[in-house]
Amino acid sequence: MKILVTGGSGFLGSHIADALSNAGYEVTIFDIRKSPYLRQDQKMIVGDILDQECLDKIVKGQDVVYHFAGIADIDECASRPVDTAKYNILGTVQLLEACRKVDIKRFVFASSSYVYSDSGSFYAASKQACETFIENFSKLYDLKYTCLRYGSLYGQRADDRNSIYRLIKQAVQDGKIVYRGTGEEVREFIHVQDAAQISVAILQPEFENQHIILTGAEKMRYIDLLEMIREMLGTKIEIEVLPSERKAHYKITPYNFSPKLGRKMVNNPHIDMGQGLLQCMAEVYEKVHIKKHKEMGLFVNGKNNE
Repeated sequence: MKILVTGGSGFLGSHIADALSNAGYEVTIFDIRKSPYLRQDQKMIVGDILDQECLDKIVKGQDVVYHFAGIADIDECASRPVDTAKYNILGTVQLLEACRKVDIKRFVFASSSYVYSDSGSFYAASKQACETFIENFSKLYDLKYTCLRYGSLYGQRADDRNSIYRLIKQAVQDGKIVYRGTGEEVREFIHVQDAAQISVAILQPEFENQHIILTGAEKMRYIDLLEMIREMLGTKIEIEVLPSERKAHYKITPYNFSPKLGRKMVNNPHIDMGQGLLQCMAEVYEKVHIKKHKEMGLFVNGKNNE
């Protein structure tokens, strides 16, 4: 089966592409930049999600489309409402139009747990609009879909837009973590590789025209996460919790009452939070100490082995 992954060069998209390849699917990645994680068994097409002619061409011959392109950071969406509407909403509609022309078997959309929340600002609004367009394309053109509502992701290949990555980077680089909030905010963190595996499993027929919630198995307060990072690094990391005026994020739950319910899926067995954080710490350490490299499982300086 041939599968196209838009936004496949990014954090979540690249893991999805790898999980699909590992499952034996023929994967083509479409993104505005070449993927640094591109494998030999994957194809790469560089292009713009707003280019309808390009979308019409790349969708031909595909069986399934995973749509992960767009602006995925809540704060970035809040500061770029016009671009959010263009890339998240218009880009999705143009891709849907390309898919319905060639009778794609399934349109898999990267939505969010914020989708029916009062939080999330323009990011949530764009996901709501996209889900509505997808549902209507299904009704009018019988385009089968699955909307994946992701929770708080973490893991390798993240960057400064990811909250856990930012916290670990501060700890490793500055010896101090500055967190803005109360510390009582609760999240169900899910490792990106667990999310990717579930994202492949939903290709089964029973998940057609379904909304699936992908979050972690356990709830965790941010203050406990900060303490966990400090203990794992084994150093005297200073933690400072400051007030925040940000209103884009939720405190305990992203959910508000809505008749459009989603089925929650959890990967069992799943990656332990501690093991997942260790992976992140190793990756962040390499990036922060850019002059060092891995050798025999240890970090050593390339010039003097110190």
